[in-house]
Amino acid sequence: MINKLCGAHISWIAVMITLALAAGVAGWVNRDDVAVLLAPSKKATSVRSLAALHADDLFWHTFHSGAYDEIPRVLEVLTAAYLQTPTDAVTAAHIAWLHNWRVAERARLSTIPATITDHTVLARRYFEEAVNLDPSDPRTQGFLAGHTVTEGTLHKDERLLRRGYFMLLDAIEAWPEFNLFTAGYVMSRLPADSPHFKEGLEWQWRNLDVCVQERVDRTKPDYAKYMPLETTEGTKRVCWNSRIAPHNLEGFFLNMGDMLVKSGDWQTAQKIYANAKHSRDYATWKFAGVLESRIEQAQENVAVFNGALGTPVRPMMINSTFACTGCHQQ
Repeated sequence: MINKLCGAHISWIAVMITLALAAGVAGWVNRDDVAVLLAPSKKATSVRSLAALHADDLFWHTFHSGAYDEIPRVLEVLTAAYLQTPTDAVTAAHIAWLHNWRVAERARLSTIPATITDHTVLARRYFEEAVNLDPSDPRTQGFLAGHTVTEGTLHKDERLLRRGYFMLLDAIEAWPEFNLFTAGYVMSRLPADSPHFKEGLEWQWRNLDVCVQERVDRTKPDYAKYMPLETTEGTKRVCWNSRIAPHNLEGFFLNMGDMLVKSGDWQTAQKIYANAKHSRDYATWKFAGVLESRIEQAQENVAVFNGALGTPVRPMMINSTFACTGCHQQ
């Protein structure tokens, strides 16, 4: 009996030694993966540098002024601040935004180089850094998701494209008032008959619904009755104009109208465009003339926005010189 117990004990020890040796061998073979997993995570700074604060001011002044040509100079300042404190989530997000702006409004350039797409890649990388440093901000999550979709499209990488799409869904769930627009805007460049374009257009309707907390009439979408709901507080503040986006409401209706026109529903688009005029800031909006022309040319633009041969070159908001500044320029 004792011999049997001793034998069993020795066998158990042998098994444990074998397992330990196997684990050691596996650890050695995969030592690079183990080393990466054990590396300390990057922690966001709680104190922002003077260089970062100065870069913030320069960023907002440039962006709100619509000074597109100043992007390279401002990027230099922001990047220098980031290299000084590479744990600053805000600086990382602002760098991402400038790269986003550079590629989004590329129509401003006399010649568009193939390398303009590098700004998409850099925007995604810096948004990723911003999200890693501050995962509590659904806005940067939405921007990261959008650029992941765009980068997947550039590289014809279906896996990356799908990852970005589901990231968009997560961002929408985190802050629907903000990210329903973000996600839909990304989809607006797709063919009008594609499922994701149709989904993106529906997201614009849902954005209105969540902002006013009821289903907006799809045939008579008069927004005048909802204007008293305007607020600068809480999650619904992003439904209206703000310091960050001085003409958010106008830009939203301009894009949504463009998407409706592209879908073929130019009559409803005219009503959506007209809702921009309810904004208290409409008189100071630099793109009011664009919107007025959109209303007049709505029926004609169905063919234009769908790229029909022989039609004028008149890009939708997503591909225009005001893709970002339509909402953000003062």
